[in-house]
Amino acid sequence: MKQERILLFTLACVQFSHIVDFMIMMPLVDILMADLSINPKQFSFLVASYTLSAGVATLVAALYLDKLNRKTVVFVSFIGFVVGTLACGLANSYPFFLAARMFTGAFGGIVGSIIYAIVGDVIPLERRGKAMGAIMAAFSIAAVVGVPLGYTIAYKFNWHIPFIMIAGFGVVIIGLIYKFVPSLSGHINKNDTSRKIEVMTNVIKNPNQLRALLFMFLMIMGHFTIIPFITKYFINNVGLKEHHITLVYMIGGGLTIVTAPIVGRLADRFGRALVFSICAGLAIIPIFFITNMGMVPAYVALTFTGMFFVFVSGRMVPAQTMLTAAAKTQNRGSFMSIVTAVREFASSLASVISGIIVIEMADGRLVHYEKVGYLAAFCSVLAIIIAWKVRPVDDD
Repeated sequence: MKQERILLFTLACVQFSHIVDFMIMMPLVDILMADLSINPKQFSFLVASYTLSAGVATLVAALYLDKLNRKTVVFVSFIGFVVGTLACGLANSYPFFLAARMFTGAFGGIVGSIIYAIVGDVIPLERRGKAMGAIMAAFSIAAVVGVPLGYTIAYKFNWHIPFIMIAGFGVVIIGLIYKFVPSLSGHINKNDTSRKIEVMTNVIKNPNQLRALLFMFLMIMGHFTIIPFITKYFINNVGLKEHHITLVYMIGGGLTIVTAPIVGRLADRFGRALVFSICAGLAIIPIFFITNMGMVPAYVALTFTGMFFVFVSGRMVPAQTMLTAAAKTQNRGSFMSIVTAVREFASSLASVISGIIVIEMADGRLVHYEKVGYLAAFCSVLAIIIAWKVRPVDDD
């Protein structure tokens, strides 16, 4: 059990750096748009470029992941992620930064998919919800510590420093991966002579796994459409100050540090589909109020963003557990890579749609933000329906 906890801690550190690198973009929207002289649509491309390249990379990686040692994959891909993050910190123009985000996203996507495959291989299904809660806690800590710290440093100095700091922290994590992630090659079938393309065709032929992919797509569309411009909307439309933005992440992340492990235990006890449905249904409430919010006191805005963090992150815990259970050990790495690709493509699509729908007025206010909220709510309802149709492989 001690080795298991150390492994989960290491994977959580990997997840932490990956999440901070991605999340830091949203609160820096005003700084980046001003410094790089770009408009909302171009900013949405910056966000989408990361997730799009991650989707392509993980889709390609799916052809190979189950033929490679899990430790080798996470070690090499995380090194690539660190190099890409450093390049982001050194970028001095929009094209260079865009290219750096694509490079980082490619390796970051593989890192994200292999983490869940490792958890699925090492942790039994009956305890996997709790383990997923521990990994998802990295998201909470990133929100509480990483994003506010990076945001503050960016405003006091410049936006390059947070990316350089993430890269520096990543070097330490590379050492943790090397030391504490065990060699995992039991899934490799040396007698497997199937063609690489069969990795894809096997998923297409499996109705349960197709439902799982649709489930992931709808779940991401059910919240990511509102993410890219949430900071700018809160400042320019709701009237929050810059220091309130750090509170958004600190309060929301702080709440999820407590709630994510609880949700994981509830999922193990009462069923993953049920707990997901409750969290996803409750998440629609803050999504509606956030995207339709006018000028309100800061505590009102912080209340609804806190709810948003709790329920959106809460539904991810049982969802990821369900997805790891939708594939057998010998092809879990490839399947989770395809799942990650779908997640990243959905994030890219959501970001682009948001950039097309949302318009910035001359005074900085954003209009049509409520429309992306309605789209997110609709996709959340569909995700709840599909969740009940995704089965563990043992049930097939």
